[in-house]
Amino acid sequence: MSRPRLGEIAIQVLWNRLLSVLEEQAQTPVRTAFSTAAREAGDISAGVFDTEGRMLAQAVTGTPGHVNSMARSVAHFLAEFPLATLRPGDVLITNDPWKGTGHLFDLTVVTPTFRGGRAVALFACTTHVVDIGGIGQTPEGRQVFHEGLSIPLMHLSREGRMNEDLLRIVRANVREPVQVVGDIYALAACNDRGGARLLAMMEEYGLEDLDGLGTEIVGRSRRAMAEAIGRLPKGGWSASMTIDGMEAPVELAATLTIGEDSIHVDYAGTSGVSPYAIDCPLCYTEACTAFGVECVVAPFVPNNGGTLDAITVTAPPGSIVNAPHPAAVFSRPIIGHMLPDVVYGCLHQALPETVPAEGTSNLWNLGLAAGHGLTGAGGAAWTPFNVTTFHSGGAGARPRQDGLSATPFPSGVRNVPVEVTEAIMPFVVWRKSLRPGSGGPGRQRGGLGQIMEIGSREDAPFGIFARFERVRFPTRGREGGLPGKPGRLGLRSGAVLRSKGFQVVPKGDRLVVEMPGGGGFGDPFARDPALVARDVRYGYLGSEEARSDYGVALAADGSVDQAETARLRARRG
Repeated sequence: MSRPRLGEIAIQVLWNRLLSVLEEQAQTPVRTAFSTAAREAGDISAGVFDTEGRMLAQAVTGTPGHVNSMARSVAHFLAEFPLATLRPGDVLITNDPWKGTGHLFDLTVVTPTFRGGRAVALFACTTHVVDIGGIGQTPEGRQVFHEGLSIPLMHLSREGRMNEDLLRIVRANVREPVQVVGDIYALAACNDRGGARLLAMMEEYGLEDLDGLGTEIVGRSRRAMAEAIGRLPKGGWSASMTIDGMEAPVELAATLTIGEDSIHVDYAGTSGVSPYAIDCPLCYTEACTAFGVECVVAPFVPNNGGTLDAITVTAPPGSIVNAPHPAAVFSRPIIGHMLPDVVYGCLHQALPETVPAEGTSNLWNLGLAAGHGLTGAGGAAWTPFNVTTFHSGGAGARPRQDGLSATPFPSGVRNVPVEVTEAIMPFVVWRKSLRPGSGGPGRQRGGLGQIMEIGSREDAPFGIFARFERVRFPTRGREGGLPGKPGRLGLRSGAVLRSKGFQVVPKGDRLVVEMPGGGGFGDPFARDPALVARDVRYGYLGSEEARSDYGVALAADGSVDQAETARLRARRG
């Protein structure tokens, strides 16, 4: 007997209800997780999948690298554990970088949902845990084996009974067992909540399965993407970017081809794999690339299997964006988060005045730690700790608006309030402020980075797992916009630290982190002088920078000196 076709009103009602199910799913780990990464920064993802493993919808909370790679990971779970072999109460888990979301620190959990004894959907979620053992949160690893505990695709729970052997192994291999195991339980609860709310929705609306709704969601999204792509100019465009890298600068090169109903991005010409942990598995390359394309081409089309199928990605095997096992991949965001900017370099040629200038892109997260062997032999009075606190530099200027300051893109994670970190860790954040003059000059100014100064509350050293970009090669502007100011890592005593690798802050000294600014967009001398005066008044830049970078002279009261400004701009012209 054929299933009656869902009507337009029913589809819209069920779609909205499904989104509310997902938001409730995603809020579960936010409320129950132990680590600040999930609880405060929202570094999680959550989604619902049909029985074929296609993502139907995602929660708003989450990062594109997590969400889009998780969207492909469920197929790997189903290949290993066919749906017919799973039972109510089964929960699956992995942190395989090539089948999950790109590095060992991300745990992905998948749970089937049953109705009437039959699987009707799967829920998946991911979070970044504070530790997974091994060498720690540093790009200094040489193989994935250095980077910590690897969990192959396996059961976290069988028919409601947790895999205590696995949890014992986790506890024995990580520096923060309470936080990590607590987050694993939070992920399992996340999917349980999603499944319970979905079953309530299906009961309310008399749905025996999600097949009809899923087909409509995926099909409509794919058609919407095809229509959006169909309106674009056709052809191929190439762009490249040089970034700091680890042992040597890295070249990221892409060619983007717009077809009739799909877009293809090829990374031929990109640097080969690094001997250090900045390599990026293809799954994460695909995820970040697709997000960059979607933001420009069809930002209002829901992200799901249909949308993602319109974007294909290839990269030479052995390149830094298609790193093979057993390459070290912990710092894969160093590469992945730059890829939307590379894609935008292509799209800017096809769609002028549409994409922003380059932003910091790389997260300037502070991975701080102390403990025996890490920061010295130690003493009984020293408090061992391991924490990740999320922060960011400036985003690139947009064609018609300034760049956002201290805002992560493409990650989207939230800032972790310093008060939260100080409450649970033995250090003080003495300063956290915007970094004046760091935004690239332009008709639209790049977003500002920020400055943080951190010291221990104890008479003890502490360490930082540095993994920062935009120190040697700053963000670039577009259409005459100037670069943002590069980042810098150092000590209050004056020493300059490396931008990557674990380093110790001596006791009595403080860590000073100066985050990069975003690139500017358009000729700086075309910026409205009133906006320049406002930026000086707000402390975003100095009066001398206003004069040299923007050709704007200010009077003693801070107002624009119209005659001198006209003279400066005319002389430059």
